[in-house]
Order: sequence, then C-alpha cells, then structure tokens
Amino acid sequence: MKNKKVLAVMLVVCLLLIDQIIKIAVKTHMTLGQSIEIFDWFRIVFVENPGMAFGMTLGKKWILTTFRILVSVGVAYYLAKLVRLNYKTSYIIVISMVFAGAVGNIIDCVFYGKIFSESNLFEVATLFPADGGYAPLMLGRVVDMFYFPLFVFPEWVPLLGGEIFFSPIFNFADVCITVSMFLLILFFRKELNESLELCFPRLWKKDEKNK
Repeated sequence: MKNKKVLAVMLVVCLLLIDQIIKIAVKTHMTLGQSIEIFDWFRIVFVENPGMAFGMTLGKKWILTTFRILVSVGVAYYLAKLVRLNYKTSYIIVISMVFAGAVGNIIDCVFYGKIFSESNLFEVATLFPADGGYAPLMLGRVVDMFYFPLFVFPEWVPLLGGEIFFSPIFNFADVCITVSMFLLILFFRKELNESLELCFPRLWKKDEKNK
C-alpha cells in the first residue's frame, strides 16, 4: 500500500509540474493569440480560457472554480480510499491522472489572476508584477496552447465543408483528464463499478435500491 501511495503522489506531482511549466513558459514568452507552427498539423497557440475544458463556458467564473474545487476534493478522497484499499495499481494511475488534470486547471483559476499581469496582443505577461495581477483570487483564466488542425473538410462535404476537423485549443491538464476518461471507458468500467461500491458503500446501496 505504501508503494502505491508514493506512486500516486509522485505521478500527480510530476503531471502538475509538467502542466505548470508549460503554462508558465507560454504565458511569459508568448503574446495572446501568438501561434508557433511545429508541424502542418500541430501548433502552439496561446489563448486564455475563461471557462471549462476545450474553451467551453458554464455560468459565472467563481461558481465554476468552486465547482472544480469540490469535484477535485471528491476525486482526492476517492483516490485516497483506493490506495488504502490497496486497489490495483493501473486503476490508481488512471484516477491520479484525473486528479492531476483537475488540479492543474484549478491552479490557473485560483492563482493566475493574482500572480500574472494581463496578457495582450502586444506584450507578454509578467510573473509577480509589481502592480499586482490581472484578477482577484478564483477569477484567473486557464492557459491553453495545444492546437491540432489535423485537416480541413473538403468544400463538398455537407455542413462541414471548409471546417477544421479538430479545432479546440487545450492544455496538458486537459490531456490528462481526457486520456484517463477514455481509459476508464475502454478498459476500466468493471473496476470503476467495483471501486465505487467499495469506496462509497452507503451511496452505492442507496442507488441500487432506487433502481
């Protein structure tokens, strides 16, 4: 169990470091909207996301940030229970990825407004500016940068002609969440059901009775 606890903590810390290093590098070296082409199908494009993953928005900013924090607390509790129950290592890794991704974007929302100056089209942001940040706590914006315009639909394709196949711009934390969710759906559905029953037996029994 101790080894699994160390693994979960180290994985979360490593993923968070990667996420924050990328975001801080982009924020302090690129102007807002700047694009760097790596390949024809991959670019680094600096945008700031006021809402959820992949640029979506949902309600007021502080409500969204609070919701994210509550969800992350729930995932942290679930992950800790999995470790205490000595659950299988591969599943703990996947849930650790979910947690790291969620916390990675929460850091942006909670702290970036206080520790960075405003990014704009002409100047890069400053870390810990003398005049203070661009927004209060809980009202920061998430930094996104990965853009994969894989291909453009031919003009003759109904409704989609001329549109880019995959247009969202996202970050490393979004990747952690998305990959882990796909893994859960494809390979860990049984483990998900079993672990929820083990970690939340009262809630699980209540749901079973309602069926």
